[in-house]
Amino acid sequence: MNEIFTGSFTQQEPLPEEAIKAAVAVLKSGRLHRYNTASDEVGEVALLEQEFAAEMQAKYCLAVASGGYAMTTALRAIGVKPGDRVLTNAFTLAPVPGAIAAVGAVPVFIGVTEALVIDLDDLAARSDQADVLLLSHMRGHICDMDRLLEICSAAGITVIEDCAHTMGAKWRGRWSGRDGIVGCYSTQTYKHLNSGEGGFLVTDDAAVMARAVVLSGSYMLYERHLAAPDASAFEAVKYDTPNISGRMDHLRAAILRPQLRRLSDQCVAWNARYRCVEQGLQDCPGLRLIQRPPAESYVGSSIQFLLL
Repeated sequence: MNEIFTGSFTQQEPLPEEAIKAAVAVLKSGRLHRYNTASDEVGEVALLEQEFAAEMQAKYCLAVASGGYAMTTALRAIGVKPGDRVLTNAFTLAPVPGAIAAVGAVPVFIGVTEALVIDLDDLAARSDQADVLLLSHMRGHICDMDRLLEICSAAGITVIEDCAHTMGAKWRGRWSGRDGIVGCYSTQTYKHLNSGEGGFLVTDDAAVMARAVVLSGSYMLYERHLAAPDASAFEAVKYDTPNISGRMDHLRAAILRPQLRRLSDQCVAWNARYRCVEQGLQDCPGLRLIQRPPAESYVGSSIQFLLL
């Protein structure tokens, strides 16, 4: 007898009870805005940023309105200007070239392999065409990051990582998002943490984070951040960096903090389901699964195959 799955592959599971209680507490307080706190409060957003930075072993973290906003802010924060060219994978989702377009820059698409990752030979051949790479780990597939970094270092290319599909994944033990100058993540409903919309950017670069914080609408209240550089880092940027409000609100942060504490357990559960589906598809005629390299510790929240 064959067991038949009748559920939905794309419906998220319910939010944990702890997240619902935290959301209700914020709603009862009325203090939803990112800087609206009582005198003795730190605030849900600042605490979430601190916790996510610790989870990703990053110095700094900014919680924002979406993964797309994280990428756009990262591009602005490293100095990408209108007319600049930005390298990116040809296999990606609309918010990635959308982030490039949002700053007035021009995407230069690099080919992809049958493993669904950026074609590093094509990247090497075209590395003189731009000095920024917005690298998309599309659908959770991570390329050979060691070789990519060698290519980019030799060509003077700054790397931003789109980790919307790789939160909790690693390459040779390094967290996805920690090889580039900035790592960007999404907390949209169909990602690893669910706040409806939302995202993070992380970096160890104080100047980049200072610009990102001001861009996100800090209203000169950057000293209230727990996962940002000290006030001296803001002196050079605070008067000529525009406010493009987009930092996360307390309600979404409250929903995400309990989920973040469960992330590692969730990764284990997702991978168990992934392997079950993978095993079922393994011998399907004409269908080719994507082979995962040994150096990649993936998070199997979705599965891909080829019909060549």
